[in-house]
Amino acid sequence: MQPLKIIVIGGGAAGFFGAIACANANPHAQVILIEASRQPLAKVRISGGGRCNVTHACFEAAGLIPNYPRGGKALRGAFSRFQAKDTVSWFANQGVPLKKEADGRMFPVTDSSETIVECLMNAATDNGVELRIGTPVVSVTKLSTQFEINLKSGETLKCDRLLLATGSNPIGYKIAQEFGHQIEPPVPSLFTFNIADSNLRALSGVSVNPVRLRLSIPEKPVLEQTGPLLITHWGVSGPAVLKLSAWGARILHDNRYQATLVINWLPDLTQEQVRERILAVKNEWGKKAIALHRGVDLPHRLWQYLINRISINTDLRWAEISNKSLNQLVQEISQGKYLVSGKGAFKEEFVTCGGVSLQEVNFKTMESKLIPGLYFAGEVLDIDGITGGFNFQSAWTTAYLAGSAIAKN
Repeated sequence: MQPLKIIVIGGGAAGFFGAIACANANPHAQVILIEASRQPLAKVRISGGGRCNVTHACFEAAGLIPNYPRGGKALRGAFSRFQAKDTVSWFANQGVPLKKEADGRMFPVTDSSETIVECLMNAATDNGVELRIGTPVVSVTKLSTQFEINLKSGETLKCDRLLLATGSNPIGYKIAQEFGHQIEPPVPSLFTFNIADSNLRALSGVSVNPVRLRLSIPEKPVLEQTGPLLITHWGVSGPAVLKLSAWGARILHDNRYQATLVINWLPDLTQEQVRERILAVKNEWGKKAIALHRGVDLPHRLWQYLINRISINTDLRWAEISNKSLNQLVQEISQGKYLVSGKGAFKEEFVTCGGVSLQEVNFKTMESKLIPGLYFAGEVLDIDGITGGFNFQSAWTTAYLAGSAIAKN
């Protein structure tokens, strides 16, 4: 019997993990991984600021699901077979222990993404995966029982089974579409918000934790997130913003990234409690400058910005503040409105929502329901998670299931 010939297109996290799982499960199979660029695992290298946020310390399948704006329902069964604790165990078995940070994100103890890159490269080589790097694919055709992969070099390769792990690269969508798969239009997910307010931007580097954010677009559902926020030289970023961008990816795209962002800078206090604290400061420190005695737990520069925003003179003393101005200040702290005028980049992640329609994929094996022998893993699917290691986890899970299923004779 001829050995099973398997080709994986895509040299990212999902491609490598799928190829390794496949070669490990069937040592007799011939596994070839094809990557267009000369540097595989590019996203792994830059993830988490060069530290690689491998997964999230959420070790219950049900707990992982709510972190996926798209794909959570389909992943429910998949996570019962391979989830975050399995990822941690797999890397530990390769000699790469992971550590948990306070927010649940998990990184290699080396704090270097190169550790993860080397681990995956070595595991692929040790399991006999043939790596074809710097080898762009032009097209794929289905023969009677095999696939024919046409390379840019003019060479053609044949295989019995094919794993598409091309991420958000258009070639993957093109191949899937030519095989009859529906592609949900890809649009960016995980991005920062541009706010055209030079005074706010002047506070670049100021962070507040937590804030509550509400994103409002006419005739669309209101979206909310609570968490840390970072003011940047183009607007706002931080986990709360990134989570909001993931959940609002489609509606923001459709509205050309124009929206109203309502910020509650003190979400742990009710509006009435904010009012009481400010009144207490006014009564106790009437002769002091409002700019210097804030009475609420906000960064000093942010406090000055907020009082300026409602046109209160920073030289005024508390006793000189009218009740009307005081009410405006309470409103500004609890429900300040900011106009989002575009999206910025989030350099550590390049996540796309959209991809191969999940209804057309068997999530027990990751095999196409339309084309026998065709499998999918990673971001080529219409799956995306919020920031925090969830996108890598869906890549490891879908790749492991695909690789394990492909390996079976």
